[in-house]
Amino acid sequence: MKTLLRIVIGLLAALGTMALAAAGWLAASGVSARPEPSAFEARTARAARHLLIPRASRAAANPVPASAEVLARARAHFADHCASCHGNDGRGATELGRGLYPRAPDMTLPATQELSDGELFWIIENGVRLTGMPAWGDPGAEGGEESWELVHFIRRLPAVTAEEIAEMERHNPVSRAELEQEEEIGRFLAGEEGKEAEAPEPHRH
Repeated sequence: MKTLLRIVIGLLAALGTMALAAAGWLAASGVSARPEPSAFEARTARAARHLLIPRASRAAANPVPASAEVLARARAHFADHCASCHGNDGRGATELGRGLYPRAPDMTLPATQELSDGELFWIIENGVRLTGMPAWGDPGAEGGEESWELVHFIRRLPAVTAEEIAEMERHNPVSRAELEQEEEIGRFLAGEEGKEAEAPEPHRH
C-alpha cells in the first residue's frame, strides 16, 4: 500500500511540475498567435494527433474510387470550403492561413502526404482542437463521401496544375470587398453612376 501511495504521489508531483512548466512557458511567451511554433512543439503536436486518432480510423481505406469526376467535385469543394485557409494549391499561403497558430500546413509536403487516407479523412471530418481546423463532417451523415473525395484531391496537390487552380478560382468564396465592387460595377452598367463615370476594374484573383 505504501508503495502504491508513493507512486501516486510521484505521479501527482510530476503532473504538477509539468503544469507549472507549461504555465511558466505561457507567461514567458504570451498567448499571441504571431510567433512560429517551435520545432519541438510541432513534433509533439503531430505525435499526439497521430496517437489520439483511433487506430481503426487511421487504417481505414478510401472507399471512393478515384476518377476525373471525383477530382472535379473535390476541387470545387476544396476551393469553396478549404482554400480560404489552405489556398487553392494547398500551400497555406493565404492571409487566414498565415495568421493561424499553428500555421495552415503546406499540404504538398511529406508531413501531410505521409498521413494515411484514414488519418486525412478523420481530420477533415472531426477537425483538430486548439488549431484552426474545424470539423466538417455532418454527425448525421453516413459515409462522408465528400470528405473521401477531398482525400483524393489532397493526394493530387503536389502535382496540381495551373489550369486546375484557375478552374478553382471560380469557386472561391467572394469577399465583402469583391461583393461591393461587383455591386459598383452593376450600378455603373445600370447607368446609376452617370454616363461620364468610369467603370471600376473587375477584381482578379
